[in-house]
Amino acid sequence: MIDDNELAGRLNPDFINIDPLEPTYREALDEVDAHIREELREETALLCIDMQFLDAARGHGVFADGAISGVDPEAQEYYFTMLEEVVVPNVARLQKAFRERGLEVIHVRIQSMTQDGRDRGPQHKRLNLHAAPGSKDAEFLPEIAPVGDEIIINKTASGVFSSTNLEYILNNLGIKALVVVGVYTDECVSTTVRNASDLGFDTVLIEDGCTCVTENRHRFTVDTLNGRYVSVLTTEQMLKRLNRYNPLPKGKDAAAAKNGSNSAQR
Repeated sequence: MIDDNELAGRLNPDFINIDPLEPTYREALDEVDAHIREELREETALLCIDMQFLDAARGHGVFADGAISGVDPEAQEYYFTMLEEVVVPNVARLQKAFRERGLEVIHVRIQSMTQDGRDRGPQHKRLNLHAAPGSKDAEFLPEIAPVGDEIIINKTASGVFSSTNLEYILNNLGIKALVVVGVYTDECVSTTVRNASDLGFDTVLIEDGCTCVTENRHRFTVDTLNGRYVSVLTTEQMLKRLNRYNPLPKGKDAAAAKNGSNSAQR
């Protein structure tokens, strides 16, 4: 059997690491960017993935006993440092900006319909991943929890589109574009944005609004998705877009807009 090194030796090195479809994908993403600039006025939602105690809080859920979590202590420290110092503050900033403009903030979490979790998907059963209704693990992190009657989607699988009626809800809301944040970058976030793209939603991934247990896995996932399934932006870039294409009114109008958007979420 031929190995990778032998095969590489037979090929022109100038083309081994070239993506021949990159220009095509880039052209398509340029069109998506143009759509999003228009949709930021009212047709874009912020989608927050699995920001809950089950998988995003020290000492809880899958990290209740770090020794048996399957994640090295160094990787756990990286993950929670990124969450606490980068991701959660950035998600909070984005939530505030979306709420002030009356744009939808939608929260996705892992939670079964039953206390024993018998309705969970096969993968979650194999992984023993379970957040029962009313449990601490099912609670959202308080800094970025839902406000008023913001929509909450419960899932029992990696992909929210394949395991819930989210697409139906987004269509009813008139949402055409999604800005996605959450955890883990390489699992539920990746699955969600790929499915969203396939279903025709213009999708933005906030690279400093998501994370996973190693920097390499996060970076590889973001680089793989960028330019094919999503446009990748930082929190600052997204906020600048909001300010440019959906600016808050000045003075009293700004306060009225903020109060109105808060009322609309209740």
